[in-house]
Amino acid sequence: MLSATFITVFVASVIAQTMPLLLASVGETIGEQAGVLNLGIEGVMLIGAYSGFVVTLTTGSFWLGMLGGALGGIVGNLAMLVLNVWLGLNQIVIGLAVTLIGEGITSVLYLQNYAKANASLGQSPSLPIPGLADIPVIGQAVFQQSGIFWVMLLLVIAVGFLLAKTNWGLATRAAGQKPSSLDAAGGSVLRTRSIAVLLSGAFVGLGGAYLSVLTTATFTGFLTNGLGFIAIVITMLSRGRIALVMITSLIYGVAVAIGPALQVIGFAIPADVIKMLPFIVVILTLIVFARSSVVPPALGAPYIRGAR
Repeated sequence: MLSATFITVFVASVIAQTMPLLLASVGETIGEQAGVLNLGIEGVMLIGAYSGFVVTLTTGSFWLGMLGGALGGIVGNLAMLVLNVWLGLNQIVIGLAVTLIGEGITSVLYLQNYAKANASLGQSPSLPIPGLADIPVIGQAVFQQSGIFWVMLLLVIAVGFLLAKTNWGLATRAAGQKPSSLDAAGGSVLRTRSIAVLLSGAFVGLGGAYLSVLTTATFTGFLTNGLGFIAIVITMLSRGRIALVMITSLIYGVAVAIGPALQVIGFAIPADVIKMLPFIVVILTLIVFARSSVVPPALGAPYIRGAR
């Protein structure tokens, strides 16, 4: 039953399901480390997914589609930037509003422009890695991915390094841990959080674009199906560590891919159970690791100089 072809397809499916969540979770991590809780990530992901889909369909370029998704994510996060960071309004209320706006706008635009055409983007060009792409089973699944996959992976690793080892990362974490200390040291909490929100929007938009451009090669209303909320859970459980974000995202990818795989090899599993499986895994993870989750003390709190 576990043929080489089956394993190859399964591993490729795990990667396809993991990457959108990984990128979105990294974006949410950047924001949360700076003290900004973005509950609008579901809406921002949808905006990025729709933008990436439209740009790819229009230009025929998957790379431009990903760029369009990143820009769409930044635009989607502008409301968080202005209303939360600059004006200090309630982050929970604004975040939920962004989610509803993102879901509504992208669904209406899709129904108006593309629902009847049932457009598909096709498969993105692969980039075989010389010497590795020919490895039996794993080579085709891992080392013949699109070049976009490798660039996104490098970006994720770069964020992990920057957050942990650079002055920018130190300032970002200080804005979430104790913003008054950053202010006293001569840093700007407003500027630090603004940069974090824009960068967060770019990564969340990339996550949405990866989902529509590479994973599904199309767009439909509510395409993310709660993926943004799962990214929030993963971010809080990962305690700001990108390595943990990568591991937990991979577990989710396995949970999504394993249901159809079991059906293929003969297990009679109801479709409803397969749809529930990833969410069951998330709930179990929450139950097991919820006590060890740590969020920045200033998360969700607007910073006002001199206020106690």
